[in-house]
Amino acid sequence: MAEYIDKNTIKQTIFEFASRAAEDEGLELVSADILGIGRKTILKVVVDKEGGVAVGDCERMSRSLEALLDVEDPIKGAYVLEVSSPGLDRHLVKQKDFEKSIGKLARITTSEKINNETFFIGRITDTGDGWVRLKIGEKNKGKDIFIPIDKIKKARLEVEF
Repeated sequence: MAEYIDKNTIKQTIFEFASRAAEDEGLELVSADILGIGRKTILKVVVDKEGGVAVGDCERMSRSLEALLDVEDPIKGAYVLEVSSPGLDRHLVKQKDFEKSIGKLARITTSEKINNETFFIGRITDTGDGWVRLKIGEKNKGKDIFIPIDKIKKARLEVEF
C-alpha cells in the first residue's frame, strides 16, 4: 500500500528549511512552494536581499538548501529545485513588501470593490498598519486610493522602462 504524502506538511517543512538556508546565506525568503508530487515534483524558492539578488546568491542558496534536504529527506523520490529572485514584476504579499516598494508602480486586484473598482494601477505612495495608498492617474494630478491589505487578492509591481 502506498504511503500517503501530506503536501501541506511537506510544504511547511520546505519553508522551514528554506528559511534557515536563506538566513545562513544572508538572504530573505520571499516564498517557498512545492508543485506536484511524484516524478515531476518541483520546489520553487524565491529569495531577495537589499540591492537585489545575483546568480551567485541563488547558487549558494541552492547548495545550502540541497544539503538540508539531502540530510532530512522530506521528499521521497526525485525533485527539481529552482531558486530565483522575485524579478522586476515581483508579487507583493506582506506589509513589508509594500513598504519596500514605495515610489514604484503597482497593479492591485482587490477581493471587494473600493470606489466601485476591483482593479488598480498606481504608484505606491505610502503604507501603514494594514493599508497601502496608491496614486492613480496623471503624475501629480491623480487621486489617492487607500486599499486595506486584507482586501488585496493579488498585487505585483509593474515593469517600468
